[in-house]
Amino acid sequence: MSQKINLSDTFSYGKLLRFTLPSMVMMVFTSIYSVVDGFFISNFAGETPFAAVNFIMPFLMILGTAGFMFGTGGSALIAKTMGEGDRELANKYFSMFVYAALVIGGICAVLGFIFIRPMAVLLGAEGQLLEYSVLYGRIILLALPAFTLQMAFQSFFVTAEKPTLGLAVNVLAGVLNMILDFLLVGVIPLGLVGAAVATGVSQVVGVAVSLVYFASRNTSLLRLGKPYFGSRPFFKGCINGSSEFMSNIAMSVVGMLYNVQLLKYAGEYGVSAYGVLMYVSMIFNGIFIGYVVGYAPIVSYHYGAGNHKELRSLRRKSTVLILIFSVAMFALSEALASPLSQLFVGYNDALLEMTKRGFVIYSFAFLFMGFAIFASSFFTALNDGLTSAVISFLRTLVFQVAAVMLMPLIWDIDGIWLSIVVAEVSAVLVSVAFLVGLRRKYHY
Repeated sequence: MSQKINLSDTFSYGKLLRFTLPSMVMMVFTSIYSVVDGFFISNFAGETPFAAVNFIMPFLMILGTAGFMFGTGGSALIAKTMGEGDRELANKYFSMFVYAALVIGGICAVLGFIFIRPMAVLLGAEGQLLEYSVLYGRIILLALPAFTLQMAFQSFFVTAEKPTLGLAVNVLAGVLNMILDFLLVGVIPLGLVGAAVATGVSQVVGVAVSLVYFASRNTSLLRLGKPYFGSRPFFKGCINGSSEFMSNIAMSVVGMLYNVQLLKYAGEYGVSAYGVLMYVSMIFNGIFIGYVVGYAPIVSYHYGAGNHKELRSLRRKSTVLILIFSVAMFALSEALASPLSQLFVGYNDALLEMTKRGFVIYSFAFLFMGFAIFASSFFTALNDGLTSAVISFLRTLVFQVAAVMLMPLIWDIDGIWLSIVVAEVSAVLVSVAFLVGLRRKYHY
């Protein structure tokens, strides 16, 4: 049995990978069961329901992304506080962010239910695409408070030194989702409704298990109880997590913009092809995001403890690992472009060819996206939410919006696939500038 790894440890490459691996697997698994949703909808419900899910998903992600802000930003503050030696205050901060995520999730669910139809119309949906989008979205919104908490707990389990338990809970929810997809879409032909119910039920069950664990006596560093009442640490945590909040919102806004552009240049086929690319991108992004979710509390702890030597070591080791992950994912995505496209849209030759070509071009983005994700998360862990937010804002909104608006004017639909590559290269240059410029301030 392997020795327990603590936030306060000195980390070798092996120990760092062992501690972050559960978070990486967790994020990849989360993405995979979203892909399973797409597979069942595409193959059992048809092209238009599949396009509808991909069309409305960015709007739903915007509403639930506050959970990621509370999770990453709150964890940075909680781990830093533990590094400073005040575990009781850290638990009060933890409780405050959990309750806040639940309340904000409920408010966003109500607002989303009201505005989902006008938003879908504004984005260009009509006819069956509009009706399917609204139907799927409103069912998913019923579980939005659970989804918001689910995103927050992904970080809190790591901060509690229980990344493997977080993985187990996530696997439980994911397997339940897949089973329900099979039953409600593949066996009982409920189509889009069945897929939405499967997703919502799995999220509620996963969060219920997490709440029971943290509310009970447990062996982790965190326990749910009386919250801290005060605005300053709450807003500090929100600022810490603002980059992740901005990143998720911006990615969803850009996703909607991509759909608008694809409807213009390629119709519903373009939206479906982009949906396949997004499923694969979610899986590969999950490796990067899972890694930074896993290592961020370590950085925060050692920053709070004033251990500058370990900070420098963590930064160097993380850069090397991200580079290895990036090259591996690029090679894998190029190799899998054809079989994965065949899996999702093999029933339509024209759609299949469009998806395969998009895949080959889009894959180059995997060489660069991990470094900007790492840099932004690194500054969040250092409790420098402003720098982290600037990197995320430029990467996920400014660069991508500019690229997706301008490049199709030159290269048509190929310009849409290529725009993400241009945006990620630009983000790497900005990230390097900040890492070099602030190295003396934070002693990494």
